[in-house]
Amino acid sequence: MKIILAGYNIDHEVIRECGAALEGEERLTPETLCAAYARISRNPLPVDELRAAARSEVEKSRKSNRTIVFEMGHSSIAEHAVFNVDILGVSRLAVEEIEKFRLCSYTEKSQRYIRLEDDFVIPREVRDGGLEGLFVDTMREQSALYHELYAALKKYLFEKHHDLAADPRTRSTVDGWAKEDARYIVSLATHAQLGMTLNARNLELMLRRSAAHPLAEIKEYGKNLYEATVGIAPSLIRYTEATPFDRETREDLKRLAASLDTSKQEEVAMGRDGNVTLVHATPDGDETIVAALLHSSSDLTLEACVAAARAMDPEKKEEIIRTACRRMQSYDPPLREFEHAGFLFEATVSASCFAQLKRHRMATITCQGYDPSLGVTIPPSIGTVGMEERFLEIISRTEAAYRRIKEVSPGAAPYILTNAHRKRVALRVNTRELYHISRLREDRHAQWDIRETAERMVRLGKKSMPLALMLAAGKDSFVPLS
Repeated sequence: MKIILAGYNIDHEVIRECGAALEGEERLTPETLCAAYARISRNPLPVDELRAAARSEVEKSRKSNRTIVFEMGHSSIAEHAVFNVDILGVSRLAVEEIEKFRLCSYTEKSQRYIRLEDDFVIPREVRDGGLEGLFVDTMREQSALYHELYAALKKYLFEKHHDLAADPRTRSTVDGWAKEDARYIVSLATHAQLGMTLNARNLELMLRRSAAHPLAEIKEYGKNLYEATVGIAPSLIRYTEATPFDRETREDLKRLAASLDTSKQEEVAMGRDGNVTLVHATPDGDETIVAALLHSSSDLTLEACVAAARAMDPEKKEEIIRTACRRMQSYDPPLREFEHAGFLFEATVSASCFAQLKRHRMATITCQGYDPSLGVTIPPSIGTVGMEERFLEIISRTEAAYRRIKEVSPGAAPYILTNAHRKRVALRVNTRELYHISRLREDRHAQWDIRETAERMVRLGKKSMPLALMLAAGKDSFVPLS
């Protein structure tokens, strides 16, 4: 056996400095790695020699990439080229679009831990519609209340949790509680920044989808992302223009949805718990997981395992699930077989809650737009400090501005809505992923809004699959099986 480190991520400024001091700067591209790895399947030479050959002939490597990726359709070759990208000065609304690409990695500036300044994006659509003054005035009112709320909440929480606030090790935690509740009044236009890591295949898809997006900010983001990356790997980034599929499919579906007669609706929900509805769960989900565990642990066909699971008494099924989970600790995911059963939830969540929920990229998450008719989520602490009426006053002014902007540019109107505003989200999660959500979001350290949503999802899930979810709990309350 031989393991060779072929490469790793380093800062682009370091690469530029090194490249300026070296001859053959054009070799500083991930394209040669892609070309070398593409040749592995048909060339008997050791891969380190293939890499050396690719580095010595960059243009030949690029030609090979174009042939293999775009003519032969082996797009996975582009996944070997990885980019780290700084994204600054985008809106929180734009971040939701950026982070829809679930095979990329993101680390985002958190409004829970950082005190916000009065910085925000003014959408081009708002400027062109002559409503910049209304937009800016509304942003300033929201920001002023944010600072008022933060000051009042900090005072209240420091008094309530005096011991924690007095301890330098936990003082920032209490301060963070004030920030995370105050942020519910700031808008989706607020500036954000994030670090993103993605491969060239996902980069190309992101560029194409950005070009097709109706918002000017997303189009500009795509243009800037293309200019920042195309010179590094031109042979791997080719199809970046919006296609009719990307540009028109969503609008076609909206027209069809608007034409439906929904006056006669039948109850389909399997259960409701607050803002969460369980729409569907795998029938006999516990049994399905038992069958999958038997299948991977024997030489029986899956059909035979399903038949065996159906014939078992409840005690035997529980024994098999318990055996699969007995040695689990709070940091262990369940076995892969737990992915064979799952749930379809709908959750009506605030923008603050969704900002965290969307991070669970192993789930399938689709959503509607933000809708003021769904109301707002108000942190209980705001009522405790006597500022709920003031909060609702700014919400009312925000929604009046939203309606004005919507008349001119429906797509840009959500920029002015706040972190308290809600939308409906559809989540398809398998049982294994629901465990992950439970461990992270039911924990006492989790933010209260998403913690309540996760608790409701898990409660509904346990009604459908009590055996499979017997150990679903936050990390702090996890109790291993004896």
